[in-house]
Amino acid sequence: MGSLPRPAVAPSSPSKHNAARALIPVLLLSLPIVALLFHCAYHSYECGHHSVDRFHGLEPAVPFPPIDGLAAHTFLYVASYGGSVTTLKLSRGTNTAAASWGLEPVAYTEGCAGSPSWLTLDATNSVLYCTDEGLTTGSEGSLSSFSTIEDGSLVRLANVRTVFGPVSAAVYGKHGKGLAVAHYGGSALSTWDVEDPSTITAVQTRLFKMAQPGPNPSRQEAPHPHAAIMDPTGQFILVPDLGADLVRIYAVRDGELRLTEREPLFVAPGSGPRHLAFADKGDKTFLYLVTELGNTVVGYEVSYDAESIAFEQVWTSGIHGKGKDVPAGGAASEIIVSPDSNFLILSSRNESSLELSNVDPSDITSDPLINFAIDPKTGHLNLLQEVACGGRGPRQFSMNKAGTLVAVALQDDGRVVVMERNVETGELGGLVAHAEIDGEVTAVIFNE
Repeated sequence: MGSLPRPAVAPSSPSKHNAARALIPVLLLSLPIVALLFHCAYHSYECGHHSVDRFHGLEPAVPFPPIDGLAAHTFLYVASYGGSVTTLKLSRGTNTAAASWGLEPVAYTEGCAGSPSWLTLDATNSVLYCTDEGLTTGSEGSLSSFSTIEDGSLVRLANVRTVFGPVSAAVYGKHGKGLAVAHYGGSALSTWDVEDPSTITAVQTRLFKMAQPGPNPSRQEAPHPHAAIMDPTGQFILVPDLGADLVRIYAVRDGELRLTEREPLFVAPGSGPRHLAFADKGDKTFLYLVTELGNTVVGYEVSYDAESIAFEQVWTSGIHGKGKDVPAGGAASEIIVSPDSNFLILSSRNESSLELSNVDPSDITSDPLINFAIDPKTGHLNLLQEVACGGRGPRQFSMNKAGTLVAVALQDDGRVVVMERNVETGELGGLVAHAEIDGEVTAVIFNE
């Protein structure tokens, strides 16, 4: 079969040819702009549809600068009254523009059973301490030590019986050889030699008594030490006692694990001191105490003289700030100060005053985190914001070293949430990740 004749092609005009050539530079110059528009549109779609380990529709409330220096992933240790300590891996996608986060369990242990209540990390020695409150036995608690492994797993080193009701612990002494434990249910403070964390030995046990109940007899029928906190100098251990309305103070002597009792700090009758935090401003040091029964935050300027520590009250207000009421049933719980000592955050339970909308699978009723700026000269607190913490019962929360993330333990919902934080403004933003945990979550801490 013969080939078909080709159609005649009209010669192109010089003017059209020159116009086509002129368009080439324009098209080349426009390619980066088109690519940029496509990139932005793509990531807008990705952020709007990302649903793994993140509540839908929750974007940061304030602009956040990129989180520099964040490792590819970090671990969170989570304690639960369900009898477990869970390791969660918090990771951020390599595409930082999409701000995608993941939070997934990678290890699990029941070595602190049956009612883990508090976690203390000795990062220097790669050891995690866990207190078992003893709620399953009703007669005694326990203290466990774990070696922290690079893959997130925990290997138990030791377990010892303690006085009933341990709820908080602090490492102290030279090279972290001592551990002080506050016992809420057992009305006691115990200290332990943990130089060898695989062989924990008792140093002291102080049992406290009261001549009569406090102003709130249902909660203050006996002393109830609720925390053990070391001061910024490492010379003193402070123990807020909810039942006795005072902060017990003990001096730490060089080379010794036995604590020496000092005069306590008395607080308002019936206020029920729960937790405290220090703000070290260099030329000044402030102490902030949150009370559970009075729902107040009290500030003190701290001074040191030889082997003594003294406090001058500089602030008091309700936990929501000056002139603001606390909803009926509210119960203050945790208080922390940011790594730069410029901001203070506290949590309140039983308020259910806030709501997160457009979340998956449904709207979430939430208690608040209440955020303050610290005046560096006076120690006064200026209210910054109140934000939904992602659920009910924020019993405890912690901040990473950089101050860019906050992890919240939601006891009532059995959930851990992670929130972004703007280091420069101190403001808390949206929830970036969450994980459900069996049982009532009692504590969550970072291991970076």
